[in-house]
Amino acid sequence: MLDRETCGCAAQWLDGASSGAGTRQALSFPWMTPIVQAVRRHPSIAGLLPPGAVAVQCTLFRKSIGHNWLVAMHQDLSIPVREHVAAGGLRGWSKKEGAWFVQAPQDVLEAMVAVRLHLDDCGPADGPLRVIAGSHRQGIIPRAVPLGDYGAMRECIAVTGDAWVMRPLLLHASSRAGGSSARRVLHLLFGPPELPLGLRWRETV
Repeated sequence: MLDRETCGCAAQWLDGASSGAGTRQALSFPWMTPIVQAVRRHPSIAGLLPPGAVAVQCTLFRKSIGHNWLVAMHQDLSIPVREHVAAGGLRGWSKKEGAWFVQAPQDVLEAMVAVRLHLDDCGPADGPLRVIAGSHRQGIIPRAVPLGDYGAMRECIAVTGDAWVMRPLLLHASSRAGGSSARRVLHLLFGPPELPLGLRWRETV
């Protein structure tokens, strides 16, 4: 997807712009615009994006021994929006890093695509993404349902510059990193240009 030199430059710029374990607001960084454009034009990815797709969020994950965590199996249900909307049926409102998030309607989530761009190698010891293939076809899964019933987990290992493409409704998790190197990932979320129910994207590229 991207060469190592470009990934190295991006990682250095992002490390200077954000500290700690990462940020949900990486899309607002000026350096992100050419990365979004490169992802959207890439021949292996362009056909997987929804028509007229816009980037609506970019989360920087920076996992290392100093900033280490595990993530339980889950689906990504929340989207970043510009303001709170008093529309019937919307739920799960929250504020994160000063921005509004809400659980999107299922048809919106089904139209969205995430691209996870690896700025570092990510092997089995680096807390890679683990997924249950095909689980996104089950729609929004109630929390009371045992998620292990949907199949076996697969590890998504990567080398610098690789990209994994997934649906937000795909069941996924990750473990703590056991290695000593950094595992930096840009998780780009693409969606349709317009939202229903009076919702508006917080920002788009």
